[in-house]
Amino acid sequence: MSDVETGEGIDAGPDARKRQKEEIEVKRRTFVNAFRSRLNPGDEQFLSMDLRTYTDQYVEAFREDARALGLEEVEETPRATDPANVKAMADMVRVLDEKGHTYRSDGSVYFRIATMPDYGKLARLDHEGMKPGARVDSDHYGKEDARDFVLWKATKPGEPSWDLTDPPGRPGWHLECSAMALRLLGEPPIDVHTGGVDLIFPHHENEIAQSEGATGKPFSRFWMHVEFLLVEERKMSKSLGNTFTIPDIVAKGFRPSAMRYLLLSSHYRKQLNFTWAGLAQAEEALRRLTDFLARAEAVSAEGSHPDVLVRLEEARAAFSDAMQDDLNTAAALGTLFELVRSLNSAIDAGRFGAGDRAAARAVFDECDRVLGVLSLRRAEDEQPAVPLVEIEQLIEDRRAARSRRDFGAADRIRDDLAARGVLLEDLAGGTRWKRK
Repeated sequence: MSDVETGEGIDAGPDARKRQKEEIEVKRRTFVNAFRSRLNPGDEQFLSMDLRTYTDQYVEAFREDARALGLEEVEETPRATDPANVKAMADMVRVLDEKGHTYRSDGSVYFRIATMPDYGKLARLDHEGMKPGARVDSDHYGKEDARDFVLWKATKPGEPSWDLTDPPGRPGWHLECSAMALRLLGEPPIDVHTGGVDLIFPHHENEIAQSEGATGKPFSRFWMHVEFLLVEERKMSKSLGNTFTIPDIVAKGFRPSAMRYLLLSSHYRKQLNFTWAGLAQAEEALRRLTDFLARAEAVSAEGSHPDVLVRLEEARAAFSDAMQDDLNTAAALGTLFELVRSLNSAIDAGRFGAGDRAAARAVFDECDRVLGVLSLRRAEDEQPAVPLVEIEQLIEDRRAARSRRDFGAADRIRDDLAARGVLLEDLAGGTRWKRK
């Protein structure tokens, strides 16, 4: 592959840049044709949809998955093509123009990195090693310096275009994030900016440059980058056929709460390897928590025990310490299981009474206001595969069958419910049910 294609080496001049633009256009047409060739019968309808109708399908699918995982709804869900956001992007380009951070070439507006001496501070780039011509961005076009990045792109016939700047065109992908964040979150710095580790450079570095170049203020106080999710020790990729959606996971018989637990079981800065066996282990771990809580609620012995209260306070403090240690959710979950082991031993020894139940419940509820796994599991349980009225009636029918020693009928009721996703558990205080 030539230097022109990779963007590496010295500036090759206007003729090379022209060839480069022609090559990019060929690649673009090749991609579009490849997309058309992969359409299934009947999918041609998508080609005639307007952009908002097409994307709405995926927005709603995302929201359905977010609700299934118990994610808290956010206050704003901006789209880059909303008029107010496009205007904010154009306004940022104008401000950067006025402050001398831009130049124009071949109908596009570029950010001149040389105007920001501290460029690269997030990724800790070696400025001595950042030579002109070194590729740091995938935008080719007609840059003065290959380190620069595009703010506002010249558009080709048939592509979206806005005439909010001179020349008309469309925003670059780095610009969108900065402009929408500053429009919706107010004066910088914003508190926390998140993203995947693959976005640190150049995307987040470019966000910092354009935002701080425009405002003269720090862009974000904290940056948090999430490591990659692997699938069976391999990179998740459509080409490998190893991508899974929440509906895929549910179709395998797992519940979204188990997936939420699995995601929380690893520190966000460590790679998480997804396996179906791992998801099954997450389901079992979550079930251990809910089974303990059910067992604690069933304790009928009177009294409370000071040593239980001491253990609860120790667990609360340990959980808080773990979460304050760079959101160490894995360690936080570990404190809950240590507490479960300790309290199970207390119940076994008769050192946990009815007077301890409220305090124990309060600690688990407090921790779960952060984790959200127990509350999600309860919400799922409130919507069983079998109507609640029917479950309660079958439990009563089974109790009656056992009382008349018709154990065959009792077993059939239990097995029928299990086949339909509802498990029965006989305890000293009666029978309880839970989702499979």
